[in-house]
Amino acid sequence: MGSDLYTEKDKNVRKTYLLMTIFIVFVFFLGWIFSYSLDNYSIFVYAFIFASIMNISAFWFSDKIVLAMSNAKELTTETPEGREINRLVENLSITAGLPKPKVYVINDTAMNAFATGRNPEHGVIALTTGIINRLEKNELEGVIAHELSHIGNRDTLIQTVAVILVGLVALMSDWFLRFSIFGNRRRDNDSKSQLDIILTVVAIVLAILAPIFVQLLQLAISRKREFLADASGSLLTRYPDGLASALQKISQDTEPLEVANRATAHLFIANPFKGKNISKLFSTHPPIEDRIQALMNTKLK
Repeated sequence: MGSDLYTEKDKNVRKTYLLMTIFIVFVFFLGWIFSYSLDNYSIFVYAFIFASIMNISAFWFSDKIVLAMSNAKELTTETPEGREINRLVENLSITAGLPKPKVYVINDTAMNAFATGRNPEHGVIALTTGIINRLEKNELEGVIAHELSHIGNRDTLIQTVAVILVGLVALMSDWFLRFSIFGNRRRDNDSKSQLDIILTVVAIVLAILAPIFVQLLQLAISRKREFLADASGSLLTRYPDGLASALQKISQDTEPLEVANRATAHLFIANPFKGKNISKLFSTHPPIEDRIQALMNTKLK
């Protein structure tokens, strides 16, 4: 017997928080073990400040950057199609209790969509011409509700925190290996205990493997947020079949999105690199079949 959408939503929120907790604890543990091994606790502080400044700066202008990279143009109400889509977005925004995001269109026949913006007040939804022209109204409504849920669930903020942590680990790992080879560690001048030696070996292994591990954590968080947006969007429309049908059509579309790249791939409702076999572990999105199954197995109260 399927669970209800409220249960699915709560479950994905808990899983996201668990993954983020593991992420943060791991980063602090990594910073401690690197600093202990080098007897230099400033490495963690400097890496954190540098990674935070770089990524928060990018986050502040994320909507403009992503829209420019995607060649998206604002969809005004000057045309009947523009008025209809903006009306759909406005009605769903009112239902969700969110400010109406700006609507942009990407001139591409591939079926896809994304949401961006640093907060709900600066939210943006972008739709390809392919998804506008090939979906029925209730299906398009499901897609828009999914993207609104990303805005309401603060997914851009969560992904930015994840990116900061990934960058932080990459910096710490790189700096640790460089200091280990070229630096002068004060602890080298002392007689090392057996624990010191073990921790140094562990630190070197972690410096090599940690960037891969945190990348997998970031991707896992991204996949959980997709499930969460599916459930939240279905609660918004009160019609899970609409989004499930839209996802089914999107999965049958074999045309890759020309403007997509690895930096923006995680934003889209579905993997924009069609026809490329990507391991589930390294994918930014859960398989569409799993998402459809989750929607069909759930019910509204």
